[in-house]
Amino acid sequence: MPADLHTRYTEAHRTWADHADDCGTCTPTQHACPDGARLWGRFSRLQDAYLTHLRKKGAS
Repeated sequence: MPADLHTRYTEAHRTWADHADDCGTCTPTQHACPDGARLWGRFSRLQDAYLTHLRKKGAS
C-alpha cells in the first residue's frame, strides 16, 4: 500500500503541475479554475495521506 500511495501521490503532483503549466489562470501554488480545483484537491489529499503515513512509519 505505501508504494501505491507514493505512486498515486507523485502522479497527482505531476498531473497538477502539468495543468498549472498549461492553464491560463492557475499558478504552480494555487488553483483558479474548476479543473485546477479538482486536481489540486486530489494532490492535497494524497500528499496529506502520504505525509501521515511517513509520520506513522517514523513513530513505529
